Amino acid sequence: QVQLEESGGGLVQAGGSLRLTCTASTLSFSSYHLGWFRQAPGKEREGVACVSSSDTSTYYADSVKGRFTGSRDNAKNTAYLQMNSLKPEDTAVYYCALVLYCSAHGWSRREDYNYWGQGTQVTVSS
Repeated sequence: QVQLEESGGGLVQAGGSLRLTCTASTLSFSSYHLGWFRQAPGKEREGVACVSSSDTSTYYADSVKGRFTGSRDNAKNTAYLQMNSLKPEDTAVYYCALVLYCSAHGWSRREDYNYWGQGTQVTVSS
């Protein structure tokens, strides 16, 4: 059974930074692409980024381009989301999820993702 666990969330002031970590239990972690999603209160869960299985490509939502950076370390079964220049509108629960494939033409459909973590809260104060 595949398990994902996010960590690194917290409270930060606007303009600050946080790094989220996603740790996977599966031995086939390197076979999956990894997505980051977020869900703010009263809103739909939305895609933030997707990191390719080999960490050679990452796709981002327009709202986070230039501020967030996704990466992964397959030897550690771990992925990261570095979040800089945080804004109050980035406040949400952040999730990581595994998908067989993501590309520039399609990576943010929730229903394509097979496994999800429980989420970590990120709160950005103004």
